[in-house]
Amino acid sequence: MKKRFSFTKIYTALVFAFLYIPIFVLIANSFNASKSRTVWTGFTLDWYSKLIHNETILSSLLNTLIVALAASVAATILGTAAAIGIYNMRTLSRRIVMNVSNLPLLNPEIVTGVSLMLLFKFMQMEFGYVTLILAHVSFCVPYVILNVMPKLRQMDRNLCEAAQDLGCNQWQVFRKVVIPEILPGIITGFLMSVTYSIDDFVISYFTYGATSQTLSITIYSMTRRKVSPEVNALSAIIFVVVLAVLLVVNIADIRRHKKEVRR
Repeated sequence: MKKRFSFTKIYTALVFAFLYIPIFVLIANSFNASKSRTVWTGFTLDWYSKLIHNETILSSLLNTLIVALAASVAATILGTAAAIGIYNMRTLSRRIVMNVSNLPLLNPEIVTGVSLMLLFKFMQMEFGYVTLILAHVSFCVPYVILNVMPKLRQMDRNLCEAAQDLGCNQWQVFRKVVIPEILPGIITGFLMSVTYSIDDFVISYFTYGATSQTLSITIYSMTRRKVSPEVNALSAIIFVVVLAVLLVVNIADIRRHKKEVRR
């Protein structure tokens, strides 16, 4: 029993080391005075100060955030409406539509990226923010549907009927009953859309324009020459921000759970 327990601990430690050691190395290099990733020449904060004045990286970061937020908002609205529509279909139709909506999740990104590029060229659209946002919406919508559908299945249909019996019209039922019931799924779908949009490279590479270059594309273009240490500084900041958000959310959940237990 002890051997089995120790093996589990060692295996878990190895998995976490494999996941986080590269990130810690990246953060350490962001404080390295040398541009070399293998030689440590001293501690410095110069790369963080230079990052503030690097217009290329900052504009790419701004483009990434604009595209991610715009695409996620649009995908959340479309995905929520689609999930409600799919939920009200008959069983066979619902299964068919769900399988079709899940195709972008299983389809290789390069196929999706090339297909969207050819579509935009066929429609004679100028590549830029519009094409990039539309491309991101296309792969974010299925994630919203995937998160909203379970909440719709959990919802008691009698609540809608009870609200109508009390005098609510269809819009009031939707706003005061349906939306609060599925709100956790909507928020989760939105957050997943933001995450996948910021993380995307392949589809963005085929659909971006000269003025809508995202951060991932900028970093990829640097690899042809040499990646600037300022990218390490930016990556370290993003990691710390994400970690802080996770800690705040988890602490809030723990406090909320303790309050519920006390009641």
